[in-house]
Amino acid sequence: MKILIIDQLHESIHPLMKAADLHYDYRPEIKKEEVLEILPQYEGIMVRSKMRFDQPELDRGTKLQFIARSGAGMDNIDDAYATKKGIHLINAPEGNRDAVGEHTIGMLLLLMNKMHTADLEVRKGIWDREGNRGWELMGRTVGIIGYGHMGQAFAKRLAGFGVKILAYDKYRLDYSDQYAREASLEEIFNDTDVLSFHTPLTEETRAWCTLEFFKRFRKPILFLNAARGEIAPFHDLNEAMDRKLILAAGLDVLEVEKFDKLTPKQKEELKKLQERPNVIFTPHVGGWTFESYQRLNEVMIQKIQAFLERT
Repeated sequence: MKILIIDQLHESIHPLMKAADLHYDYRPEIKKEEVLEILPQYEGIMVRSKMRFDQPELDRGTKLQFIARSGAGMDNIDDAYATKKGIHLINAPEGNRDAVGEHTIGMLLLLMNKMHTADLEVRKGIWDREGNRGWELMGRTVGIIGYGHMGQAFAKRLAGFGVKILAYDKYRLDYSDQYAREASLEEIFNDTDVLSFHTPLTEETRAWCTLEFFKRFRKPILFLNAARGEIAPFHDLNEAMDRKLILAAGLDVLEVEKFDKLTPKQKEELKKLQERPNVIFTPHVGGWTFESYQRLNEVMIQKIQAFLERT
């Protein structure tokens, strides 16, 4: 079996691949056109985010048995068509779930304690204690939408703060655990003080967080998104914040993350968000720690080996 690696991965990939006796070509600088040209030679491919694999690309992989993605989300792969062609899909949420859980906690604490604005003011010689008074998490209700690896990792870290944690996941049953209680969407809308999204990007979740969605909450919320930016369009976030439906937001992901691809309207809406002191941004690094970078490799190799043992 020959495996093609088309993205930059942690250097540990080389000893791991060799230890697993996997034959591979490491081509992190390869362009999409060349990938398509040589893809018919390979039974496996390992990717991150360099390119999409839709029907035309998958059809080029005439020998493909599996695609392994270094990360959790599979939205750059047409999973339905890949499955139809008998291509096994592998992802590695176990590799970066802890990083996402910690990062989301960090955004939440920073927002509630106004650390981002306080830091800037002190650097400018402004000592405003009252203006930077924060809020405590203790006694509040946190709603988590999407209770897979990432949502569970966030809930586990929240557990020590004395909060009530509600979790909603359309695709699971009986998933209450020691950290969160399974809840309906109506319960999320009625009780939540802090809402955190941990769902994949699908046709169902794309643009889910509209103004109408935020209107359904009984009280204003603090909104966190460390999942996919397309879930919450810029315009709807601004509308919800203008109407005080969202008190503050922590965004690790954006509706459009390649700034040169923004439409004029999206540029305008993003600028409005950037000017809000109650919004913090990070550049899609929630799951991108030094530790997770290596751990993703370990998870992928384990899953590739398990797949090959079954075939």
